[in-house]
Amino acid sequence: MYTTNNQVVWELYEWLTQLQHRWQDAAWMVTFNGKFHLKKGLWLVKDAFHQDDVEYMRWRIWLWHTRYSTNGNAHDLTNAQPLIMNTPYGITMVHNGNLTNYEDLKLHLSEHHMFHSNTQTDLETLMWLLASKMYESCPLADHFFSCLVEWVRHVLEHAVGGYSTIGIIAEKWLFAFRDPHGIRPLVRGKRVNDDGSIDYIFASENTMFYGLWFEQDGDVLPGEVVYIDMEWNIHSQIVEQKEFTPDIFEYIYFARPDAHINDISVYRARLRMWANLAERWKEMYPDILPDVVIPVPFSANTSGLSMAKELWVRYSEWIYKNPFVWRTFIMADQKLRKRWVKQKLSPQRTEIKDKKVLLLDDSIVRWTTSKQIVEMVRHFGAKEVYFVSACPPVKFPDFYGIDIPSRSELIAYKRSNEEIRKYIDADILLYQTIEDVEEAVLRIWKYDIQRCSKPYLDGFYITWDITEEKMNEIDQLRTGQRWWCARLWSHPEST
Repeated sequence: MYTTNNQVVWELYEWLTQLQHRWQDAAWMVTFNGKFHLKKGLWLVKDAFHQDDVEYMRWRIWLWHTRYSTNGNAHDLTNAQPLIMNTPYGITMVHNGNLTNYEDLKLHLSEHHMFHSNTQTDLETLMWLLASKMYESCPLADHFFSCLVEWVRHVLEHAVGGYSTIGIIAEKWLFAFRDPHGIRPLVRGKRVNDDGSIDYIFASENTMFYGLWFEQDGDVLPGEVVYIDMEWNIHSQIVEQKEFTPDIFEYIYFARPDAHINDISVYRARLRMWANLAERWKEMYPDILPDVVIPVPFSANTSGLSMAKELWVRYSEWIYKNPFVWRTFIMADQKLRKRWVKQKLSPQRTEIKDKKVLLLDDSIVRWTTSKQIVEMVRHFGAKEVYFVSACPPVKFPDFYGIDIPSRSELIAYKRSNEEIRKYIDADILLYQTIEDVEEAVLRIWKYDIQRCSKPYLDGFYITWDITEEKMNEIDQLRTGQRWWCARLWSHPEST
């Protein structure tokens, strides 16, 4: 965030929790007033930062980050962002995403630029890639943006994967850029103050903008770099743009329903998904009508309303979700997810006893939540249990910033729908089709989007560099990291 008001840090601190649903491993903040000031901590924002920390960080420009780890030990603070480099100029950066050629880049930078990696995060490699090009030129002030464009061009040409990035260059101010395919989201906003000054903000989604009185000012586009100089002038340029393929899982699960990403309403996209799925239910099971439609909270609540309306069936929120329990999908270990499901969800017997229950969930990835919920519903007296997923079968891992793991952990990998149905013990299992979910997202949009990124569904990796050998290589790396993450989660006092 870039603002004329150094008191606004308190607003930003309070509203950073509006993005807590995206990440929960660690949190960092950094500000600049001639030198970088840094504060970091594990777990949630409220755990990582305290009043004295925020009071000390009152300046005009900040980077804040809450960590969702897909690469590197989740609870090793050396991997938490932002990272800082003291030369050239002084740079601090955060990113959301993953580089698929992370190991290759590390080796190249080590051999040609004497780069030593001190973390397990690909952000460090991304920063060094930028810095290696910056060392080649020291621009005059009036040419700085032109040089920044060339530095970012160098990054986009060599860093493969999905990533959105925000950074500060000392005495040059704020910049942001996005990968050439726009896989990971990055929205921008601005606020006009009473004195006529303008504040700027960049974030993964706009859910925090309303409370801060910011208006969304579009998205950082694929391959675009945006720069705000010390005189508050804003510059932008498309550097290298390829086929625009935003990630579809943002609309299925990851983003909050009130988010607006890539000029697409997440709420409206989810309504359309479930209207499509209701039509599919009526085609496949015209003689079967449930007594009640029940969403698995919270991302399926929107869908429940839409599908119940289309089927003319009563809608009920029979499952209570404890809002103080963390999101299990973004936990680092399968045993932990299973343990936390019962703490997260509890049922109301009166809403399900002796009824045919249609359960709606956003996705079935590993199986933990789905199987336990079906068990719970049967335990409380449901006559029949039907399970419907907004997301098509997840069969492949993701390498662009979502922790959809190795194929061996995915329930739909090499299993038929019938095998999955038996495994979770549902009477009927119905998945959304890939065509219907993509149609729901792309039915109404402004940008030139031909398709969404969804490699975990169709096995197509838009960067064209994912081979069987690469999958195995990344899987081995992740397996070792998840083992350490599980140990830290099991013994958080050790951190």
